[in-house]
Amino acid sequence: MPKMNPSSQQRLLSLDFYRGITMFLLIAEFSHLFSYLVSPEFEGTFVYALGEQFHHVEWEGLHFWDLIQPFFMFIVGVAMPMSFAKRMEKGANYSEVSQHAYKRAFVLLVLGWGLYCIDPGEIVFKFQNVLAQLAVTYLLAFLVMRKTVAFQIAFSLLLLLVSELLYRFFPVEGFDHAFQAGENFGAWFNVLIAGEEDSGHWAMFNALPTAAHTIWGVCAGKLLIGPLSGKRKWRLLLVGGLVALFLGYALSTFTPIIKRIATSSFVIISGGWSLIALAICYWWIDVRKHQKGVWVFAIVGMNPLFIYLFAHVGGADLVRKILLPFSNATFGWTGELGAGLVLSLLVLLAMWYICFWLYKRKIFFKV
Repeated sequence: MPKMNPSSQQRLLSLDFYRGITMFLLIAEFSHLFSYLVSPEFEGTFVYALGEQFHHVEWEGLHFWDLIQPFFMFIVGVAMPMSFAKRMEKGANYSEVSQHAYKRAFVLLVLGWGLYCIDPGEIVFKFQNVLAQLAVTYLLAFLVMRKTVAFQIAFSLLLLLVSELLYRFFPVEGFDHAFQAGENFGAWFNVLIAGEEDSGHWAMFNALPTAAHTIWGVCAGKLLIGPLSGKRKWRLLLVGGLVALFLGYALSTFTPIIKRIATSSFVIISGGWSLIALAICYWWIDVRKHQKGVWVFAIVGMNPLFIYLFAHVGGADLVRKILLPFSNATFGWTGELGAGLVLSLLVLLAMWYICFWLYKRKIFFKV
């Protein structure tokens, strides 16, 4: 592993790994790798089945890819108690910490909103993407961060209950079908804010129920910086995740699992998987001390905002254009599919190397 500077040695390596592998998968989408996995040539094979797991479910159900955004929002919550504790250790008071939190939420909202203005070349107000919704979930999580864990969990469940009731009993004709695509409260809210329903049926209102992910992350973060033993901590995380899975799947018999409108069953189930993933990473890396090779993904997790924005605003496409002639010249003999797969892997490797280059020079982009 590359030599780490003193400040990075104080980091929770399992959290950097968890965040890093999540971001690595996010940027892998921009490399077009997952699109090649579901090529017709692979239909009926394990590769095709694997590729399907890296695409969202069209409406009801759950694929692995549907967990990536919940993972990221949960991870942000985990980091919050640690980040603010460090600020206060350096002499910041609560008022200064609050100002930083409000500023960060505002910047995230502007960045998320701005991403929607790039393609049309005009100002549009949408916030279905990760950054814009994170601005809301981050702020809500911060506002209750100093409350007890019981209060935070109760508040998160209240958000889910409000969302559930709105979807089930919304009275506007044409949008009064609770869980039908394009005919529900979330679709109406999209029309209210943006003047149109999103073509993929992604609801802007998701920011409210998915705030539970960030709030639960805060609870997990408090646990990790608390006085309990490492063994006790990872077991509590695991139990919490298993309980959430049980409750979420039980609820799914009444409320379908739909990520695009963040139904309560989806939020609870994805929250459960988020807790379980953290428990496994923490147990393996920070309790068992299996840290060899972890840096490969950890360094991506140290610059998550940069690499997400870089890939999103066309950086991945630029890298692809640069590598395309060299890739075709070297691997063109493998055919269109083979050359496309190789090029996607090279683009992904190049974006990883950018994170590595920044890490070696101690350059970290933060809000």
